[in-house]
Amino acid sequence: MAVFFVVWALIARGTANPILLPSPLAVGEAFAALAGDGELFRHAGISFGRMLISVGIAAAIAIPLGLAMGLSRTLDAIVDPTIEVLRPISGIAWIPLALFIFGIGNALPVFIMTYTAFFPILLGTVAGVHGVDRKLIDAARTMGVPYRAIVTRVVAPAALPSLLVALRLGVAASWTAVVAAELIGAPSGLGYAVEWYRELLATPQVMGFIAMIGILGYLTDRAVRALATRFTPWAVETRQAHS
Repeated sequence: MAVFFVVWALIARGTANPILLPSPLAVGEAFAALAGDGELFRHAGISFGRMLISVGIAAAIAIPLGLAMGLSRTLDAIVDPTIEVLRPISGIAWIPLALFIFGIGNALPVFIMTYTAFFPILLGTVAGVHGVDRKLIDAARTMGVPYRAIVTRVVAPAALPSLLVALRLGVAASWTAVVAAELIGAPSGLGYAVEWYRELLATPQVMGFIAMIGILGYLTDRAVRALATRFTPWAVETRQAHS
């Protein structure tokens, strides 16, 4: 980070127009001013809330579907082509159509962020189920364990490490979509603030809000990592042993 800031300061110093690239000091002062009057945290709280809602909706749909696809080859063969057609389409591409459907407000950014977070969580869940040791399932069947209990007591816990990694990717994907989703379709949030200050040519404020997105993304990633350590300590110990 020190090297990054030094390079940034040198390039900014050689830039004739500070609007194009303000110095780290100018951005830091703008960040402090925005934080001081509460505007930074107000928009950050709105975007963070939308991210939580979006990832929650995506997980509520993707995890059960991923478990079902991982357990059923027939369902996987039916659903997977549709998933692979939709997955390469960026959430940003749906913004013009979503504007007609949802209009300006909370619904549009939540939809875009949910769409973006859905696919990493789904594919990670499917991969986690496919990675479960078949001997565990066969042993449970041999002992007469009901199918529902096999799913909840054998498959789901064994797939949990992969699922949490998929959740990390889903959260990161949701944050990457927040600016585009709020840029056009929301009257508040970090993306809205970035566009507002860009129109005012207030580049330090723009970069201050962009920095806040990075900070929130980092903190949420650390939170999901903490969940993984808390709920799958055996997976963490295994990775440490291999490293």
